[in-house]
Amino acid sequence: MPIRVTLAAVAAEAGVSVATASRALSGRGDLSPATRRRVLAAARSLGYARDPSAGGRPPGTARLVDLVLGWYHNAYSDEVTAGARSAAAAAGYDLVLTEERDAPDDDWPMRIRRRGSAGVVLGLISPTASQLAAITDAAIPVVLMDPQAETSRGLTSVRTTDRDGGLAAAHHLVERGATRFAIVLGSPPYRYGRARNAGFREGLRHAAPGAELVALQADWSGAAAREAALPLLRGLRPGERLGVFACTDEMAAGVYSAAAAAGRRIPEDVLVVGFDDLRGARWLTPPLTTVRQPIREMAAAAVTALADAAAGAALPSPIILPTELIARGST
Repeated sequence: MPIRVTLAAVAAEAGVSVATASRALSGRGDLSPATRRRVLAAARSLGYARDPSAGGRPPGTARLVDLVLGWYHNAYSDEVTAGARSAAAAAGYDLVLTEERDAPDDDWPMRIRRRGSAGVVLGLISPTASQLAAITDAAIPVVLMDPQAETSRGLTSVRTTDRDGGLAAAHHLVERGATRFAIVLGSPPYRYGRARNAGFREGLRHAAPGAELVALQADWSGAAAREAALPLLRGLRPGERLGVFACTDEMAAGVYSAAAAAGRRIPEDVLVVGFDDLRGARWLTPPLTTVRQPIREMAAAAVTALADAAAGAALPSPIILPTELIARGST
């Protein structure tokens, strides 16, 4: 019978106390990243297996993948969850939904460590360095889905061709006869918003050199987009057609509301293109032309990459899936 490696042996190998080794292996306690790494490396080299009664599992030993989002129960998160769940099931994993709360006592990284998740998808959130360290120091792989910033700290990311989507929106509005243009930008200016803005401006320079472009700021919400667009729509000159590119479908819906309040018709007076192709885009009147980003496929790709990593494969970076302009009644 093989000799069971004790926690004391791991502590001695790592040069720490038994209490410190226990906290490091269970994901508890305020330890430095270097100490956690040293204890985990010692446990791996000695072949240590935690007693389940001690609480928690060794990192990466459960057939679980965590999906961490800042919110659930909206059209975007529903698409992400559906894609991640299908991919997890296909790979033989269960999906755990974890909500990040903006609170000092939110210990979601520690909970992930304690349940021994095989990998983590972080969607549309900006984790702190200490939050990331709590996961990566335990050798749990992380994939960022649609990261908000350009820097990803060396982690694998899954994203779409935001700049190409903005460029396609510009060309489409020019082709459909717009004579003046506006873009509704999200604030704060996250990475994907900046890319969509840059692509749209590039497209206008190529397709309509010298065209007038008005930039409107909104806080990524439909209500804010409505208020931002209303003065512009009320001031339309006779005979002109305004082409509007909103950086999300929700903000495009706000432009619809502003058009109605200003007595403007879509698409006769105002042509509107959104971004996302969430389910509500088809329900607007008229249905919204939008740049589709493959949200379900992006989430599935993130989970599949984690499952492959658990089987020993290297994580690719970045994973980029293409956008597609879907023309509907709003243009």
